[in-house]
Amino acid sequence: MQYILTVQGLTFQNRIVYPPMEIPQAQATFINGDSGSGKTTLFRMINATLTPSGGVITYQGQNIVDLDTVRLRRELLLMSQTVFLFDATIRSNFEAFFAYRDQTPPTDNDMIDYLRLCCADFPLDTRCETLSGGERQRVFLAIHMSLAPTVLLLDEPTSALDETTAHRMLQQVKAHCRAKGITLLVICHDSKITEAFADKTIVLAGRASA
Repeated sequence: MQYILTVQGLTFQNRIVYPPMEIPQAQATFINGDSGSGKTTLFRMINATLTPSGGVITYQGQNIVDLDTVRLRRELLLMSQTVFLFDATIRSNFEAFFAYRDQTPPTDNDMIDYLRLCCADFPLDTRCETLSGGERQRVFLAIHMSLAPTVLLLDEPTSALDETTAHRMLQQVKAHCRAKGITLLVICHDSKITEAFADKTIVLAGRASA
């Protein structure tokens, strides 16, 4: 089996100690653990928005500290729990995210396809400030999917969704990622969702010093 990410001896601020991890390429790995176990911190260290106190994270066999940070964050794309959308139309939000990368935005048809993939079947001229929390979360995910990362890190992507919508969305997202060879890393507190969609599950104990 090929591993796209590995973690060895990882610690954060000498408080959180992580177990060794191997993340299979093009599969869905779910990260579970109690509050304070360091799940979100782990994701931020993987995409280099936080710096570990010790240990090594490798991406495609290379230590991430040796890689260009901008490239790393584009390939290992983190969707946080906080939704960042402009008070503008859905189309304008897609365009803005691509503009930041100096990339050509998707066509309208492609935007619609990504929205449907994420159970966000809204017209492109819908203003994002009119959407509910769960709707905004799904639009935010659709934009991340359209950026075609190598690894997609999702921090509680179903937290604002009902069970039916959460299952339908993750089923479609996982199928798309598998077809495109995208590796999924998902933080999820819902054991039913984890059981249904995880190819591999890692449980963090989150050992912390006093």
